[in-house]
Amino acid sequence: MSVRIGYMPSTFGSCAEGVALFRKLVSVGDQYGYDSIWMSDRMVSSEHIPDPLISLAMVAAYSERLKFGTSVLQLPLRNPVVLAKEIATLDFLSGGRFLPAVGLGQEDPKEYETFGIRKEERAERTDEALILMRRLWHEESVTYHGKFYSVSQASINPKPIQEPFLPIWVGGRSKAAQRRVGRLGDGWLASSVLPKEVEDGIKVIFSTAEQCSRYIESDHIGVIVGFRITKDKRTATELAKSHILRQRSQAHFTEYSALGTPSQVISVIQSYIRAGASKFVMRPLCSADQAIGQLEMLGKEVVPYFHR
Repeated sequence: MSVRIGYMPSTFGSCAEGVALFRKLVSVGDQYGYDSIWMSDRMVSSEHIPDPLISLAMVAAYSERLKFGTSVLQLPLRNPVVLAKEIATLDFLSGGRFLPAVGLGQEDPKEYETFGIRKEERAERTDEALILMRRLWHEESVTYHGKFYSVSQASINPKPIQEPFLPIWVGGRSKAAQRRVGRLGDGWLASSVLPKEVEDGIKVIFSTAEQCSRYIESDHIGVIVGFRITKDKRTATELAKSHILRQRSQAHFTEYSALGTPSQVISVIQSYIRAGASKFVMRPLCSADQAIGQLEMLGKEVVPYFHR
């Protein structure tokens, strides 16, 4: 099983400050041998979070080796034909380095209303979009008539260049999300999830895939893990708590975060590996101006342990 460590930025500064930080964030990945960089998706937000697809086009230009992905793209809010074209173009221009991961989106109904979509439709829209996008990447002429999307003899070019196909990872820790991975996805990227939940989710994913006569690579299981490196776990917990994006009601953030010394962070990652995960997106639990320092420490003390 190939273990790989990627990372995602915390929030960005505004204006020129954010532009300079973004360039540094990409260079850190190259300097310390990270596998990939990931951008989150917030279509409507007061935070300074750039559009992920446009940002990843900059990553492709800044770095010749870093893979890059979305963590995760809010699929119901986007037209799947336009998105299929954008993803295929990014994969083509980057030499096959794009790792698209998609999900249902945020819980707030207002975000869906902004785009003229009912939140209750998001699961069905996501399923249809996944089917349509995959066909557009593989077929020269696509005719598809679904509940939400309809095309006749549609073609997109260039096609993605990853072989044998461009993998689509699906986010979410619910049983419905896990079954969606098994039915329609090629990998799972879960956030704020406990190791035991990873272990249980893998069983759902692969049993569903078997029922649907589908094959998913055993190492296509990923986890987004928040981290903070300091002299001890208590200090790290205190510093990190204000940077947790979404608290879980039934699990404290310390149960699904990597906090403390480099060896303690390594130990948390190993617990997820034992549960069946092998791909990691590490998110620094700190302010934007501290992100580079945290990623440098992770790159020096943790990444080499797994990229051997």
